[in-house]
Amino acid sequence: MAVQVTENTPTVALGPAVALSCRECGQRNPLGPIFACQDCFGPLEVAYDLPSGDPEGLKKQIEAGPDNIWRYAPLLPVPADVADKPNLNPGFTKLVQADRLAAELGVTGGLYVKDDSGNPTHSFKDRVVAIAVEAARAFGFTTLSCSSTGNLAGAVGAAARRAGFKSCVFIPHDLEAGKVVMAAVYGGDLVGIEGNYDDVNRFCSELIGDPLGEGWGFVNVNLRPYYGEGSKTLAYEICEQLGWRLPDQIVIPIASGSQLTKIDKGLKELIALGLVEDKPYKIFGAQAEGCSPVSAAFKAGHDVVRPQKPKTIAKSLAIGNPADGPYVLDIARRTGGAVEDVNDEQVVDAIKLLARTEGIFAETAGGVTVGVTKKLIEDGVLDPSLTTVVLNTGDGLKTLDAVAPTSGPTATIRPDLDAFRAAGLAG
Repeated sequence: MAVQVTENTPTVALGPAVALSCRECGQRNPLGPIFACQDCFGPLEVAYDLPSGDPEGLKKQIEAGPDNIWRYAPLLPVPADVADKPNLNPGFTKLVQADRLAAELGVTGGLYVKDDSGNPTHSFKDRVVAIAVEAARAFGFTTLSCSSTGNLAGAVGAAARRAGFKSCVFIPHDLEAGKVVMAAVYGGDLVGIEGNYDDVNRFCSELIGDPLGEGWGFVNVNLRPYYGEGSKTLAYEICEQLGWRLPDQIVIPIASGSQLTKIDKGLKELIALGLVEDKPYKIFGAQAEGCSPVSAAFKAGHDVVRPQKPKTIAKSLAIGNPADGPYVLDIARRTGGAVEDVNDEQVVDAIKLLARTEGIFAETAGGVTVGVTKKLIEDGVLDPSLTTVVLNTGDGLKTLDAVAPTSGPTATIRPDLDAFRAAGLAG
């Protein structure tokens, strides 16, 4: 349900953001807590009046900014003084040059892992929530909420406490224990819903239209246009960390698909602003086989994404009816990329491969992107001679169950040297 916004709706100060534009019909709406076009019900996204005419000056301004996403405040829907407000200040995470992983995979053109496990609640969700918090402040909300597969619940709980909001978040009842604990520890309300993520999301959409939801900002529903813009900062950081260069190829996990579409938007903005050279790049989407509606549509040549019932260890990607699925298909095809999937065994193998080669312990979503990268190279789809960036969007400590059965002590011995030698570990 969309909130009615009229010409008399009070204006808000969200930096360069000037309107909400429909992705389908192009109709513009005033900035407000709405997510669907009032003419065609298409999804809305933030439209900007971005700085122009002095790319070198803008580069210097960005580089002089704080070591978090607020260095890009001139390109985001946030007030100019955002860095002075209480916030978790996520972003500017490491771009790891993954030479050992590259050698394993046969990549010669340069392989990098954008490791977003270094964010405050150890996933990329801190980026999107930080932007949503500023919109919630601007629109006068008092409670932050969301539907979540786990990482978002923790990010909302933490950001709400830091920014002085109440919180009430909703999750499927059978999430990984680590994510449940992380979402609950901040002291806000955490509600398990009997069903999968799509059931949770439907419930939240109903709550928005009910008096019970009065004063609530649902970061991925009525604040979704602003929330999604946080993913653009991944594109900004990758290019800046590459020396203001576009990657040739980038592999991105798909849950709702919003992250992939916004990274593409960020890359196009950098080109339009003259901050990077305009050249071709390819975007690849990664899904788990047990929840691969976008991959299935891509392989079949379809434009419509048919919903699936998720069954995968990669629960953070287990969205059977991804809202941005059709747009992901468009981007993959437009850029010459692809959408691929891997099974649960391949996910676990890829988690261990990344840990063994680069010392990065990824959650299952990271296992999906690394596993898909490996598969795309083996199938001759991804060019190993080009600069490639792979996203790890969360910390493996959140999904221990995935690797616990095959990860344990090399040996258990008595506390003496003879026992150590007998175990064959000496030398």
